[in-house]
Amino acid sequence: MFKDLSPNLKSSITRSITQTFEQYMSDIEWSGEKFSIDDYIASWREYITVKALWYSKIPEDMKIDPEFHEDLAQRINEIIARILSEPPSEEQIVEIQSMQEELDTHYEYHCKAEAVYIDTLLKKYLEA
Repeated sequence: MFKDLSPNLKSSITRSITQTFEQYMSDIEWSGEKFSIDDYIASWREYITVKALWYSKIPEDMKIDPEFHEDLAQRINEIIARILSEPPSEEQIVEIQSMQEELDTHYEYHCKAEAVYIDTLLKKYLEA
């Protein structure tokens, strides 16, 4: 069913999943111990029903169809896997390493999105 949606709608859904996942991970400080797929799904569900403009464009009968939910769950899993497997850029590595040396910190990061979080965190420490 997901594949039957317009390209623009699929793109909007993908952006929503990406943005809410990265925000959720930032909220829990990228802690694997704090991660809960149920909590993430709850935050995503809240986002789509309150803020996402595309949600109203999905037909009501599709919203309640179990097949649509299975397709959506598969898409969420694919996007999360992609986010977690995308390596940090060389620029991110260099910048973070430089700030860590200056601050004498030893934060680890494993993907590009997590590196964005660490970069932002270290910049806040430098500004303080």
